[in-house]
Amino acid sequence: MSDRYNEKNIEENRKNDIAKKEQDAQILTDAEQKMVPECKSKKLDMLHGSIWNKLPRYALPVAATAILEQLFNASDLAVVGNFSSTDRTVAVAAVGANSSIISLILNLFIGIALGANVVIATAIGRKNQEEVQRAVHTSIIMSILGGVLIAILGELVASHLLGMLNIPDDVLPSALMYLRIYLLGMPVILLYNFEAAIFRSIGDTKVPLKALTMSGILNVLLNLFFVIVFKMTVNGVAIATVLSNAFSSLLLLQKLMRTDRMIHVDLKALKIDRCSLMRILKIGLPAGIQSAVFAVANIIIQAAINSLGTVVIAASSAAYNIEIIAYDVFSSFSQACTTFVGQNFGAGQLKRCRKVLLLSLLEDFIATATAIALILVSGHALLSIFNSDPDVIAIGYTRLIIIFAAYPFSMLYDVMSGYLRGFGISMAPAILTTLGICGVRIAWIQFVFPTSQTFETIMAAYPLSLSITALLIFIALMVCRPSRRFAAETHN
Repeated sequence: MSDRYNEKNIEENRKNDIAKKEQDAQILTDAEQKMVPECKSKKLDMLHGSIWNKLPRYALPVAATAILEQLFNASDLAVVGNFSSTDRTVAVAAVGANSSIISLILNLFIGIALGANVVIATAIGRKNQEEVQRAVHTSIIMSILGGVLIAILGELVASHLLGMLNIPDDVLPSALMYLRIYLLGMPVILLYNFEAAIFRSIGDTKVPLKALTMSGILNVLLNLFFVIVFKMTVNGVAIATVLSNAFSSLLLLQKLMRTDRMIHVDLKALKIDRCSLMRILKIGLPAGIQSAVFAVANIIIQAAINSLGTVVIAASSAAYNIEIIAYDVFSSFSQACTTFVGQNFGAGQLKRCRKVLLLSLLEDFIATATAIALILVSGHALLSIFNSDPDVIAIGYTRLIIIFAAYPFSMLYDVMSGYLRGFGISMAPAILTTLGICGVRIAWIQFVFPTSQTFETIMAAYPLSLSITALLIFIALMVCRPSRRFAAETHN
C-alpha cells in the first residue's frame, strides 16, 4: 500500500515538474518575444523573412535624414548668400571654409555612435536586454561628455585651425566667428547623433527623421529671422544651427525617456558601464577615425582650394552642399548593412549576413545612380541657389562632375567597410582608409598640385584615392571572410 502511494506521489511530482518546466519555457518564450517588439511594431524584422525590401525601408529614411540635415545646413549658405547685408560672397566663403573642420569633428563622433549602434544591435540579436540597457545609457553619457570636451578644446584651437587653411584675410574673421559659435553647440549636436544611432539599432529610422524635420524647419526660420530682421551675418546662422540642434536632441531624449521598449532611457540610470564603453570604442573609435580621415584629407584639400581665391572657395562650398546628397544616399545603405549584419551576427545567422552585403551593394548602386542623375540634370539651377555668380556656378559644376565620377568607388568602399563593422571588425578598414584616402590625397597635394595649380588638379585626387581605397578594402574583405570564419568557429 505504502509503495503504491509513494509511486503515485512520485508520478504526480514528475508530472508537476514537467508542467512547471513547460510553463517556464512559455514564460521565457513570451519574454524573448517582448524583448524585440521594436522590429515587429515597426514591421522591420531584420532576423527573418526577405531582406531586399527591408534594406531600403531602413536606408531611405536614414538618407532622407542626412539629406534634410545637409539641406538645412545649406540654408546657412543660401541665407547669407542672398540676404546678408555685408559682402555675400565673403559670407558664403566664411561658412564654407569651416566645412572640413566641422566634418572632421562630426565624422569622428558619428563613427563612435556607429559603434554604439553595432553593440546595441548585436545585443538585440542575442536577446540580451540588460546589455542593451547598459550600452544605451553609456552612449548618452558619452555623447554629452564628448561634446563638452570638444567644445572646450575647439575654442582653444579654433583660431590656429583656421590659420592652417590659408583662408583669405577678408574671410578669416567671419569664418572664425562662425566656428566659435558652432563649437558651443557640440554637446547637443553629438547627443542627437548618438540618440539617432540608438533608434536605428532597433530598425527605427523614422523617429530621427521626424525630429530632424521639425528642427530643420526651425533652423531655416531662425536663419531668416536673425539675418533679415536682426541684420546679422554668419553669426546669425551659426546661432540658428545651435538652437535647432538643441531642439532635435531634446525631442529624441524625451522620446527615449517615454518609450517602454528595450532602448528606454532612465535619467537616474545614466552612467558609463565600462564593458559597454570598451565594446563601443573598440568598434566605434576605428570607425570614427576612418570617417575622420576623410575630413583630415579634405582639410588639406580645402587649404589648397583656399589658395585659389574667394570665388573658388564659394564655388566649392556650394557644390559640396549639393554633392553630399548623393553621398548620403549610398552612405545610408552602408549603415543599413552594418545594422542588419550586427543583428544577424548576434543571432548566429551568418549566411543571412552575406545576403545583406550583396543586396546592399546592388540596391545602393541603383539608388546612388538615380540621385547622381537627378543632381547633374539640375546642377546649374541648384548651384545658383547659393550664388548667382556665373564663375561660381561653372566651377561648382566642374566639381560635381569629377566627384560623381569617383562615387562608384566610394560606394563600394563604404558598404564593404560597413559589412566588416557589423562583425565588429573595425580596425582594418580604418588603417586601410588612412593609407588609401589620407595618404594618397596628401601626396597628391604635396607633389602634383604644385606643378599644376588648378581646381581640376585638386579634384583629381578624389577618384584616384577612392579607387585605391576600394581595392584595399576589397582585399581585406577577401582575407577576413568574416561570415565563413565565424561560422567555422561556431561549428568547432
